[in-house]
Amino acid sequence: MAKTSTTTQGLRAAIERSGYYPALVAEAVEAAVGGEPIRSYLVHQETTFDQNEVRRHVTVLVLTDNRFIVNHTDEQGADDTSPTPYATTSTESVRLDRISSVVVSRVVANPEAYTPGSLPREVVLTIGWGAVNRIDLEPAACSDPNCEADHGYTGNSTADDLTLRVSETGDGPETVRQALAFAQALSEATADLGR
Repeated sequence: MAKTSTTTQGLRAAIERSGYYPALVAEAVEAAVGGEPIRSYLVHQETTFDQNEVRRHVTVLVLTDNRFIVNHTDEQGADDTSPTPYATTSTESVRLDRISSVVVSRVVANPEAYTPGSLPREVVLTIGWGAVNRIDLEPAACSDPNCEADHGYTGNSTADDLTLRVSETGDGPETVRQALAFAQALSEATADLGR
């Protein structure tokens, strides 16, 4: 498994490589990190198409000894609130003991020929810490097809704070490796809290 660089300079270089307002993103992330040593990080840029506009979004994830830091920076076009294009950057700092789940989904082509250590073609990383919960409800029913009674509702509550998808085709194999390394580092850090 490839290890991510754990230096502030390595993080800054990754932000600059993304090419997406690096001075703005780096300043916001570095202010949130403060003087803490960086254990792992992941920088992911995503381009989306919104009608006639191309919009960029970058997500920076940073793991320190005590916190999980999430930064999102979005590009906005001129609108009613601003005559010029602008960007919004938001940073959230989460204590590691608040992380309730780290889910890593791997998409592997030709699973019958899979060899350990092979890179998946896609990784979906979902991290939950209780800030956002999604509730999916549906009417409850019984097995009697003629029953007209109200059985209330049934459903699921899912922690869905952050979901990040990286693919070998869209993001490159190095970003997939970094996503896996970051997920492993975060899983290990949260497991250490239970000891």
